[in-house]
Amino acid sequence: MTTAHDRTDVHTPVVAGLLLAAGGGRRLGGRPKALLTHRGRPLVEHAVGVLRAAGCDVVHVVLGASAEVVRERAELPGCVLVDNPEWAEGMGSSLRAGLASVAADPRGVDAALVLLVDQPGIGAEAVARVRAAYVSRDSLAAASYDGQRGHPVLFGAGHWAGIAELAVGDRGARDYLAAHRDAITPVDCSDVAEPYDIDTEEGLAHLE
Repeated sequence: MTTAHDRTDVHTPVVAGLLLAAGGGRRLGGRPKALLTHRGRPLVEHAVGVLRAAGCDVVHVVLGASAEVVRERAELPGCVLVDNPEWAEGMGSSLRAGLASVAADPRGVDAALVLLVDQPGIGAEAVARVRAAYVSRDSLAAASYDGQRGHPVLFGAGHWAGIAELAVGDRGARDYLAAHRDAITPVDCSDVAEPYDIDTEEGLAHLE
C-alpha cells in the first residue's frame, strides 16, 4: 500500500519571479531604470535579490532600454534574461515577453509573480506575502496598499494567455484585472512596503 509519505510524484508549485526592467526612464533624462544605482549596485540587481529572498528560485528578467549595458554591468546569475526589442511601446510589451518566457521555461512554471524594477520600497516581506497567496494555476492575487491594488501581482498560468491578449501600451495587465476583479485575492502589504515609483527626478530621492 502506497502512503502519502511514500509518493514522489507530488508536484511542488513553481512560482517564478517576473521582473519588468525594460523602461528607458524617459522622464529621468533617458536613464534606464534598471541601471539606476541603489545601495551601490544597479537597481535591477536589488529587485532580483528581493524576488529571491521572497522564495522565487526561478527568476525571469525582461530587459529593454540599454539591454546590452545592463547585461554588462549587472550581476544576474541564474536569471533568465529576456530581451524586449519593443520595450518603447510600453509595459504591455514587456509583460507579454515575460509571460512567453516563463511559459517556455522547462521547469514548468505554475504562476508568475510580477514585480517592477522601479519600486525599491517593496521588499521581500511583501513579495513573500503575495507569493503565499498561490493556490492553483487559476490563482490571481495582488498586493494592496491602503485598499488600492498595486505590485507585486501573482498570475496563475491559467490566466497568462488572456493577460497577454489584453496587454497593450502602458496598461499592462490592468484591463484583464479589471475584468476579473472578483477573482483577485487582495494581500494587504501596507505595513511592510511603500509602493512608490521612481518615475521622475524627484523620485530619485528614494534611492539609497
